[in-house]
Amino acid sequence: MRKTYIANCKINLGLHVVRKRPDGYHDLETVFYPTDFFTDKLSFETIDSEYEFECRSSWDTGPDQENLCTKAFRLLQRDFGISGVRITLEKHIPIGAGLGGGSSDAACTLKALCQHFALPVTPEQLHQYALQLGSDVPFFLLNAPAYATGRGEILESIPIELSNYRLEIVKPDISVSTAEAYRGVVPMVPQHSIPEILHQPVRTWKESLRNDFEATVFKAHPELAVIKQDYYDRGAVYASMSGSGSAIFGLFEAEP
Repeated sequence: MRKTYIANCKINLGLHVVRKRPDGYHDLETVFYPTDFFTDKLSFETIDSEYEFECRSSWDTGPDQENLCTKAFRLLQRDFGISGVRITLEKHIPIGAGLGGGSSDAACTLKALCQHFALPVTPEQLHQYALQLGSDVPFFLLNAPAYATGRGEILESIPIELSNYRLEIVKPDISVSTAEAYRGVVPMVPQHSIPEILHQPVRTWKESLRNDFEATVFKAHPELAVIKQDYYDRGAVYASMSGSGSAIFGLFEAEP
């Protein structure tokens, strides 16, 4: 039996680094918005051996045992003793882009394995497994616009609808590490929360909706700022870096 699933990516509508925590992490606020501009394909099939994984990608995705799909399998294997599955990942969501591709793959794998093996996992348990794989993995279980706080794992549904806008995403040949993105960022509680800003007309976002990582990342990679400005030069109503980068997206009013 072989079944195929699609894992989508996300963009961040605003991102504020609010404070540094005692555990070394940072409290953030952002809005995750799902999009199928880029998607990965994951296939699951029953095999006689314990486990196999193949990643088909034009990028170096690292050792198979470190892939979040494999880590998701091992979590469920630890608790439920599952065995006998082959996972094939066709990777199209750019890596090192701030688009959440790895997290989306992890969430998709958790859900698919629960179905494949008919595991008695509650939504609350699935959320806890997702948290063990990454702060934004729980979002991809929800896969609907969400206001995220904490490390990105505290989620609240938010009614944001961008279907009247055309989305473009550019991922240049630049990867930005999380450590690099945080370098130089000064945490600050914003005057207005991101949900407050998003409830204003989209055309006002250019002046008020910011990604705190842009100042640091654009200084190190000025070509990203050029891509953002090009969106505005071409008529975008809003443009931003997604997450910690390096993908840059633009929103354009859809043609009637």
